[in-house]
Amino acid sequence: MPIPSAIDISERIVKAVLASKLAPGARLGEQPLCELFAAPRAVVREALTTLSVRGIVKASARRGWYLVELSFEEAEAAFDARLVIETGLMRCAKLPGAAVLKKLRAHLKTQRAAVGGIDVGLRSFLLGDFHVCLAECLGNTVLANTVRDLTARTMLIASRYQSDEGASHSFGEHVAIVDALEAGDMALAEELVSSHLSTWQLKLRMPAETAPDPLAELRRALEPMTALA
Repeated sequence: MPIPSAIDISERIVKAVLASKLAPGARLGEQPLCELFAAPRAVVREALTTLSVRGIVKASARRGWYLVELSFEEAEAAFDARLVIETGLMRCAKLPGAAVLKKLRAHLKTQRAAVGGIDVGLRSFLLGDFHVCLAECLGNTVLANTVRDLTARTMLIASRYQSDEGASHSFGEHVAIVDALEAGDMALAEELVSSHLSTWQLKLRMPAETAPDPLAELRRALEPMTALA
């Protein structure tokens, strides 16, 4: 069995993130990854370093390598970046041909089955992968790679907050985007993509982040004792 490359390992990790199989903050130890992939430490370290540059993992002297945990502000920035890139891609794209539309329809078919199924990981992966597939279908592999990385980052938020209802809503919006493309209405498709990515917080039901209370633990400990009956 050939030794996997750093690219192979990094893409396996990205796919696991997109499928919500790795939780935010999950530790990615070098030695366990070496054993899992039967790869030298140098190859594993290269894969993790690449993912660090892509904003998906972080390194800490105390914790080692771990998946990022996005704050509300970081999630907002990632979705804003996706909004700019994906609407810009739609604005510059040519009308999709029959082969492209067939591929997008096939992707929607797999999404529909996943949204109606019980495999949440597969559902999460396909809902995120649709945006990568769309970028690839519109002919820009460079932006497709960027969309993949940003989608992986936003999935670290979606894995916490996306409900079944939110997933179904997202799928319905994907269908509307492809319908607009099939109708040749690129302006409508761009508008739908913009609306889809602008309402992420509502679909994920993510509360705004509040400032942490540094005295929370002490405050609880020193609360007045209730009178005993």
